[in-house]
Amino acid sequence: MILEALEREGVEYIFGYPGGANLPIYQHLPEHPNLKHILVRHEQGAAHMADGYARASGKPGVVFATSGPGALNLVTGLCTAYMDSVPMIAITGQVVSTQVGRDAFQESDVIGATSSVTKHSYLVTRIDQLPRVIHEAFHIATTGRPGPVLIDICKDVQQADAERITPQYLDLPGYKLNGHVNLDQARQAAQALAGAERPVILAGHGVLLSHAERELMQLSEAAAAPVGTTLLGIGAFPVKHPLSLHMTGFMGTGWCLKAVQNADVLMMVGMRVDDRVTAKLSEFAPNVKTFIHVDIDESEMGKNVRPHIELVADARLALEAMLPHVGKVQADRGKWLAQIDEWREEHPLRYRHSNGQLQPQDVLIDMYRRAKSEAIIVADVGQNQIWAALWWNYDRPGLFINSGGSGTMGFALPAAIGAKFGRPDLPVWCVAGEGGFVMTAQELSVAVEHQLDVKIVLLNNFSLGMVRQFQDDFYGGVRSQVDLTHMPDFVKLCEAYGLPALRVEKFEDIAPSFDAAERTKGPFLIDFRIDPEANVYPIVPLGKGLNEFREAPEYA
Repeated sequence: MILEALEREGVEYIFGYPGGANLPIYQHLPEHPNLKHILVRHEQGAAHMADGYARASGKPGVVFATSGPGALNLVTGLCTAYMDSVPMIAITGQVVSTQVGRDAFQESDVIGATSSVTKHSYLVTRIDQLPRVIHEAFHIATTGRPGPVLIDICKDVQQADAERITPQYLDLPGYKLNGHVNLDQARQAAQALAGAERPVILAGHGVLLSHAERELMQLSEAAAAPVGTTLLGIGAFPVKHPLSLHMTGFMGTGWCLKAVQNADVLMMVGMRVDDRVTAKLSEFAPNVKTFIHVDIDESEMGKNVRPHIELVADARLALEAMLPHVGKVQADRGKWLAQIDEWREEHPLRYRHSNGQLQPQDVLIDMYRRAKSEAIIVADVGQNQIWAALWWNYDRPGLFINSGGSGTMGFALPAAIGAKFGRPDLPVWCVAGEGGFVMTAQELSVAVEHQLDVKIVLLNNFSLGMVRQFQDDFYGGVRSQVDLTHMPDFVKLCEAYGLPALRVEKFEDIAPSFDAAERTKGPFLIDFRIDPEANVYPIVPLGKGLNEFREAPEYA
């Protein structure tokens, strides 16, 4: 019944790991060839693969795990998906219903352990509950603000026989979706934007989730309002567009931060407005007279910044409703846009081009020159993530995948594998530091087993780079437990797993290494030995406002 229900929901891939409490499901899996099961090497990898699959394909990712430690190994991946609003269905096995709460072998309170990192969760103790629960779970995971839903199914329920039932309707009286736009508020927001002297729009992940990129560009151009994106919103607005501010936040571009801090009207669309966006909250956007917040999740309104105009709605519907009311822009935007161009010239992205060490920016620039807008980049967490965000000119949605909310190290490799299953038609590149990579490196087996054409760029600086930079800049320069001196030889590690790899230490070897990767079918890893002192810039010091961002030194 479980597998038939998944087929009805259009599931194609399942990322999972069998165990005692979910063996009844696996017993019948061979009878359902349309359900392609990917055997992972760790349950955390399964969750991240399902996450990457969902982000790349737009379909909910599905995960299987057994009870106890198997289910608990999903928690980090569920949290990652929850923070980034990724639709996922996690189906876990549980001990037989008569043993629940009696400390049976491999029993754990999975519902309790995951309640804070799932959109909803179910414990299924009766067979008649199953069809309804699975149907509801997919509806909840994929509607409104998406997110993971967990279904914990007792083993005796999995083994029970029952009449095949197809749910005909949903009965969720407590689950309300914001399907309508308040037209009066939409008009007010549009008029405020058109009447501003120094407007700025910030776009988050919600713009991508609602496929509102076209409406965002139309509104930006109609109101002559420049647009910055959050880390998760990258791709919502083309970086090369004349009105683009690139990325905002405490590691955003200098010209974007200047624009935010000097704006008089700030519209925030599909974003949480969290601490990584605002930095010191009391100093965030001090010149703004009108804050406008558009988000489908009412709980985000006023959480950190109290908006003057609230639009609780799907981003695309809200922007559509605003467009007819923009009218004629009242202020002369020329001066404001010229000022932003001046800031762009004064505060460019820059780095040390050569000090005898390989620079990560050189690696990423060469990657972009080759791939341009035809590849999905899946970044891990840390310096590699920010370099990948800043040094590519993303001009299409869905091409940059990263763990922006939870900041989960080890995310990139399994998520890239999932993304390749979700979009086999596109090149997929995994960008990671060596610290995060080794946390889930065992999933290389999956890439090799399925001969997935996933290319891995390892930015290896022999340290926990972001932690080291924070210690240098904000903790008195005391470097504590950041040196990764006893790491594996990654070329030999890949050889053991059965995939080709190269080590690169010189600038002139960057291009030939990418040539080799592109000629090779299947997975390929390049271990770039980068400058161990390379830093991320711009950066706002901890506890400071956006106006106090630090830039890269002007190297001679």
